[in-house]
Amino acid sequence: MNKVVEKKYLLAFVLVTCCFALWGFANDITNPMVKAFSKIFRMSVTDGALVQLAFYGGYFCMALPAALFVRKFSYKAGLLMGLGLYAVGALMFIPAKATGNYYPFLIAYFVLTCGLSFLETTANPYILSMGDKDTATRRLNLAQAFNPIGSLAGMFVAMKFIQAKLNPLSTEERALLSEDQFEAVKSADLAVLSRPYVIIGAVLVVFFVVILLLVKPQAKTEESPDQNFGPTVKRLWQNKPYRFGVVAQFFYVGVQIMCWTFIIQYGTRVFMNEGMTEQAAEVLSQRYNIVAMAIFCASRFICTFLLKYIHPSKLLTYLGIAGAVLVLGVIFLDGRAGMYCLVAVSACMSLMFPTIYGIALTDTGNDAKLGAAGLIMAILGGSVLPPLQARIIDGSGIGSIASVNLSFILPLICFVVIVLYGSFITKHNLSHAESAEL
Repeated sequence: MNKVVEKKYLLAFVLVTCCFALWGFANDITNPMVKAFSKIFRMSVTDGALVQLAFYGGYFCMALPAALFVRKFSYKAGLLMGLGLYAVGALMFIPAKATGNYYPFLIAYFVLTCGLSFLETTANPYILSMGDKDTATRRLNLAQAFNPIGSLAGMFVAMKFIQAKLNPLSTEERALLSEDQFEAVKSADLAVLSRPYVIIGAVLVVFFVVILLLVKPQAKTEESPDQNFGPTVKRLWQNKPYRFGVVAQFFYVGVQIMCWTFIIQYGTRVFMNEGMTEQAAEVLSQRYNIVAMAIFCASRFICTFLLKYIHPSKLLTYLGIAGAVLVLGVIFLDGRAGMYCLVAVSACMSLMFPTIYGIALTDTGNDAKLGAAGLIMAILGGSVLPPLQARIIDGSGIGSIASVNLSFILPLICFVVIVLYGSFITKHNLSHAESAEL
């Protein structure tokens, strides 16, 4: 049996895998900030969700330039560019805090995620290239298994060093403050919120130097004329597993960000109905979010093992069905039962991103570098869908179903799309196998 990671790739694999944890940290320290910014600036959930629009918009805008950059230079150059932009965006929280305004933070998030786009566009196909293609999907799942470790760290930092240290005044109490009082509270809260981003910026500078010194550039391969931009895009568009994979990835990232962002709003309603204060309910909701991420992390390792015995597309389909059933519980069950369903959804999501990614890029050859850009651009789902869910949350519910419960109709639709993709790939592979036998 071929090794998942060969010895000659081990150092590069370890260092690139660290990048997976680094962008996981950024993703999941940011999700609770929708609620935090809404509170600090006395905004609606919809306005707060602009954080996600700026955050995942950076992914979309920079994915194609990143892919072209990597094609021209190397995977190492792509990693360094990504780490550099990530560090700059994180350190931009210093001037953003000084302005005391909301929009400079959105700019900082956008620059930061331009860096994350470079990292993901580079790291995912780089991992796939580190060895035999038969073990590529398992190798990517293994690397991606360390992403939620960074996510857990981000969630913990958000809970312990941001949410718990913000001024305990509720949204309603903040609305009653005088302008001077409001500005004083806002300034103190922005200092609390910015500090972890500045620290991670400094850490990134150190890691930049480590990558610069220890990772050897991959040998460049000669590109044939058909590897030009136009022919490559045409081939990728004609590739149905790839094309549908981009769509599936859009909805997967959307469901992931929606479930991990709005668990705060969902849990806050549940726990305030039990008699908790708003801040206590928010902190407890984040603890549930951390449990969800721990389940996600454990499930990623379990699913990587199961891939030895179950075809990726079949496992993707099974988990998509389970996720859809659990989201129905989130919508129609009230209280902690719905919260437990929302936490359990993370177990179903763990496999999805790297599996969709690996399936979509199967047999794309040298087109994979540009194909990776399409899959990273699909992260736009995390930018587009959360504000739509926020609009539903800001509205009114239907009958006995609260608006925050009702909003999870969008994650339900996302899981349906993923199930359809998994089923399509299974049938596609079966038809190809039958054709090969003839």
